[in-house]
Amino acid sequence: MQAGYKLTLPPVVESDADGLAAERLRGARAKLGFVPNMYGVMANSPGLLDTYIHGYERFRELSGFTPVEQEVVLLAISRENGCTYCVAAHSFIADKMSGVPEAVTNAIRDGRPIPDARLAALHDFTRTMVVKRGLPSAADVSAFLAAGYSEHHVLNVILAIAVKTLSNYANHIFHTPVDGTFAGRMWAD
Repeated sequence: MQAGYKLTLPPVVESDADGLAAERLRGARAKLGFVPNMYGVMANSPGLLDTYIHGYERFRELSGFTPVEQEVVLLAISRENGCTYCVAAHSFIADKMSGVPEAVTNAIRDGRPIPDARLAALHDFTRTMVVKRGLPSAADVSAFLAAGYSEHHVLNVILAIAVKTLSNYANHIFHTPVDGTFAGRMWAD
């Protein structure tokens, strides 16, 4: 999904960046081996890029979710927000790094039932939190808790929504092209 308006700011490249943006772009290259297109456009606002990376790292390190569960959450949010860039990127990460069964990733991408009850509950709760703007019903939370998750997990779903909203919205307004690395998992809303 793309916004009706496309920002005309060019992506920031490492050689032109300074301060915090330069630090974050160098860090991405060191960690990932390349600078994702999303980081280049987000670097137009160093605070945006820094907040995204910091929150993303905290979600990955401190959420209490397994890598598989993390991808379910991030994919659910990105799909609900219609972010073609993030769905492609997180599908790639799910396949190559997080060990998500392809049937689960594809079910999320395609809007089909997830073939794992616990992951389905996580997906459904995450989606509910996005759709209901953080106002789940008692039944929504009870179903999530009954699947074996905790109230701490509720808070970490909120963290993931905050982080993905930053990237999803930036990608919408920049019409960020999907990196070649993620191109094999392109997705159309």
